[in-house]
Amino acid sequence: MPMINYKATNAEVDPQLQEVMDQKLASLEKYIGDETDVNCDVEFEKVTASQSGKVHRVTVNLWLAGTLHRAEATEMSFEEAIDEVRNELDKELRRSRSKQDTLMKRGGRALKKMMRME
Repeated sequence: MPMINYKATNAEVDPQLQEVMDQKLASLEKYIGDETDVNCDVEFEKVTASQSGKVHRVTVNLWLAGTLHRAEATEMSFEEAIDEVRNELDKELRRSRSKQDTLMKRGGRALKKMMRME
């Protein structure tokens, strides 16, 4: 996993939270592979509009090969928000990978069809 840049707004970033976030994002490494153009920004924010309820927000911006993948979650605790963000990123990266595979197959079929015509 690439270097992760942490930022905190109206909250303190606990080293334990950073470790949890590192572990969760490490599980997404299967989508990154040996890509070198990867950048990840994580922001922990405590929403100040209310004192109770869902006041902990985690935002992740993951740039992978020039494409931005973004996930945001607001939950009762930072740990719950981290879990939700990880699930959203997993879904988005899986969808992106599937789309790339489909486009490659479609291109291969078109090329094969053109070769048969000649």
